[in-house]
Amino acid sequence: MKLIQATRSRLVFHLGQRENRLLRQVLKLYPRVPSAHQKLSKSSRLPDAEANQRLLDEALAERRAENKKHLQALLADPRRFAHTETGGRLSLSPAEVEWVLQVLNDIRVGSWIILGSPDEKRPELNERMAPDFAAMETAGYFEVQLLEALRGET
Repeated sequence: MKLIQATRSRLVFHLGQRENRLLRQVLKLYPRVPSAHQKLSKSSRLPDAEANQRLLDEALAERRAENKKHLQALLADPRRFAHTETGGRLSLSPAEVEWVLQVLNDIRVGSWIILGSPDEKRPELNERMAPDFAAMETAGYFEVQLLEALRGET
């Protein structure tokens, strides 16, 4: 993934064929963080904690549904995510880059949670865990690429 054009209003990236395919595949995994993972508070001493937790869960579910719809539109928009002879071209505003980073982070962290939140030591992989590990690593790769492009912008 290479930044090929940058203005204040637009960042354009070139992706090789494999990167283009991988980015599309990993973005389709959104959302990955389990819905019950976000707790309103670590303490249960809040008044009406159950009702407030339900409100949080509903708000998060709504936000995820909006993000999913926006993501599907992005992937389908040939002006934003275009196929080229050598792979693909991704055109995003700086705000959209930030949003895609949030989506990728959800995929990376959600995959990590699904894997059992392993520490820095690489988990022992098996057939069941391999897709989640690949999703975690791939999302992390694209996060780094986007962050490096943003850093070069400032």
